[in-house]
Amino acid sequence: MNLPEGFQFSQGSLQDYVDCRRRFYLRYLLGLAWPALESEPAIENERFVRQGARFHRMAQQYLTGVPPERLRALAGEEQLLGWLDNFLQLGPLHWPSVPEARIYPEFSLSAALGGYRLVAKLDALHVTPVAMTIYDWKTSRKLPRRAWLAERLQTRVYPYLLVRAGVQFNGWVSLQPEIVTMVYWFAEAPDQPQRFAYSRAQFEQDETMMLGLLEEIQRLAQAAPGSALRSTGSVKSDVDLERAAAGFDLTARSERCAFCVYRSLCGRGVQAGAEDEGNTEQEGEAGEVFLDFEQVAEIEF
Repeated sequence: MNLPEGFQFSQGSLQDYVDCRRRFYLRYLLGLAWPALESEPAIENERFVRQGARFHRMAQQYLTGVPPERLRALAGEEQLLGWLDNFLQLGPLHWPSVPEARIYPEFSLSAALGGYRLVAKLDALHVTPVAMTIYDWKTSRKLPRRAWLAERLQTRVYPYLLVRAGVQFNGWVSLQPEIVTMVYWFAEAPDQPQRFAYSRAQFEQDETMMLGLLEEIQRLAQAAPGSALRSTGSVKSDVDLERAAAGFDLTARSERCAFCVYRSLCGRGVQAGAEDEGNTEQEGEAGEVFLDFEQVAEIEF
């Protein structure tokens, strides 16, 4: 079994593999849709994801010139209006005030890596003659710990790709990693952004790590006898799945399964986890996971 033809890696697919190899196998190799909730309460979860998507669109519209008053009139719900006001009032304060600065909203990057393509879609890229800043808007209800953010593949993939594929912003000269910064801006806490400076050492570490992941995934995919399952898009039995997914093991951190749509298929429970229970990792409680709704709802490339 091989990866699907034309498959492109993103921070989301790599994060899925790191979090649970079986989830990667089911989602990307089999392309298996499984009718389960990610979290409870279902209606509130859906509303929250929908509001987050609307906020991202409004941020993009504002950065492309749509007047703030028009966006406020379209916001409708109080929560969305609050996020938008926070963005309008406090978001720009974190952007360096430089006359030559340019902002590129919803900007895509792509580079070849390990025989595949690695892609990313940035919420915004702020470019000056001496610095480049990647912005990612987060609408999480609670702030994640900085250590949790530092470990996420997004924090490593985005700066890496900008260095690899952002030469057009630097006069077609290779970028020095030291001019790149990754910033998470939180709609619920607009004055508490998290900034991550980049470096040559980090760039080299990230490239080695990602190449290792891609080679490992490719090796496991080639060894997995699951082509028949992919062609049918269905799993007939647990035995079939275990045989086909050889090497793509279930995560040892079973608490993550409460927020995975495949939990019943994998024999890890039926009931979805409660959203407020999934947002406690920033408090450092053992065995908890931070539920990133934007990771769950990421648009795949």
